[in-house]
Amino acid sequence: MNLPNEIRIVIADDHPIVRSGLRTVIESHAALRVIAEADDGAAALAAIAQTQPDIAILDVNMPGLSGFDLARQLQTHKLSVAVIFLTIHSDAVMFNEALDLGARGYVLKESAVTDIVNSIHAVAAGELFISAALTEQLQQRQANATATPKTGLPTLTATERRILRLIAANKESKDIAAELSISHRTVENHRANICRKLGLSGHNALLHFALHHKLDLLY
Repeated sequence: MNLPNEIRIVIADDHPIVRSGLRTVIESHAALRVIAEADDGAAALAAIAQTQPDIAILDVNMPGLSGFDLARQLQTHKLSVAVIFLTIHSDAVMFNEALDLGARGYVLKESAVTDIVNSIHAVAAGELFISAALTEQLQQRQANATATPKTGLPTLTATERRILRLIAANKESKDIAAELSISHRTVENHRANICRKLGLSGHNALLHFALHHKLDLLY
């Protein structure tokens, strides 16, 4: 039985000591509950599909499916779960790839004991959480986004931006309609208007754009 405001979590890491340590830290907080563990990407995908957690904490380097491969599979299977990557990698390439895949958190293993609970609470509240050591990486990413050619996002209305955020979260039109309390036809009209303003065409062009600019849509 789920408790009110309980945050349900799956942990995936191929090192049992790491999983055990994370679980101990996480479950020392009453509102947080680890509902499943996995030691590789394939097992994690199955656990997430079965348990439908709020948050998945994924090691970037796992046998079989890597954390990044698993994130792609979650999108393909339309499994709505917020992803926090756990990693030893602090380089810009890995960091940017993680955010491009829609990660809501990026926690370095060296600071996991102090960061993991804060990251869970931040992500559950709809915020982005990055380990403090990566602040410069995030600032550089935001600066690059500002310096890139116009994406057309400023031409969108507040409703269109909200719909684009929901598309980036892999929501289908019927789900968006229910969440915004509008008709399916209205959502489709908004999608068409967004595509026109952004100069997009093709079946998956809007989804690809939304995923690529997911971070831009937070501001």
